[in-house]
Amino acid sequence: MADRKIKIHREGYRIIIGVLILLAAINVTVRLLWPALNALQIVLLAGSVLLFAFILYFFRMPARHVEPNPLLIYAPADGKVVVIEETTEKEYFKDTRLQISIFMSPFNMHSNKYPISGTVSYVKYHPGKKIVAWSPKSSELNERSTVVVESESGTEILIRQVAGAVARRIVTYSRKGEKVQQGGELGFIKFGSRVDIFLPEGTEVDVQMFEQVRANRTIVAKVL
Repeated sequence: MADRKIKIHREGYRIIIGVLILLAAINVTVRLLWPALNALQIVLLAGSVLLFAFILYFFRMPARHVEPNPLLIYAPADGKVVVIEETTEKEYFKDTRLQISIFMSPFNMHSNKYPISGTVSYVKYHPGKKIVAWSPKSSELNERSTVVVESESGTEILIRQVAGAVARRIVTYSRKGEKVQQGGELGFIKFGSRVDIFLPEGTEVDVQMFEQVRANRTIVAKVL
């Protein structure tokens, strides 16, 4: 199904306005200093338009409606699958889990979604480093925010927003104890990052390594 409606995410409003004012001020200043049209002005104007277009594109948020299905786990982010492996989750479960990680480049949509419906049972933000997001160590060492959602059947899924080398802010809307809907907004990461999900061992995976996935569209796994 095509994403028919696209709007600008609220996290982008201040940045978009700030960038627009800054670029306008720079271009006006250059024109006042050098009134005659020259190559510098043309290049600066073209670069300003491209930069502003990229900022608008980065903060896009396509409308992707989801009919909640308790048997399916949807991708929480747009991007490329870079990890599918069993690993020890050390923060919350402290046991072996199936980890699926999605790397988001600056050109991906960066709004993060809930992969299942349920109740938020854990939320914790961790300051950290700025290692490149596709590094395995980034999940434990980088700035990150961890959210655990428990489904009505009692299955708990951990979603971790991980900042990358150029990410500047992780935003998490989750609050412990709140009811959340599959496909609803979990948060936003600004400028390059990744999202990990930790599932019970033996979960049936529906994606492959390096597959491009889309939040609220791609089924990454099925609930046991």
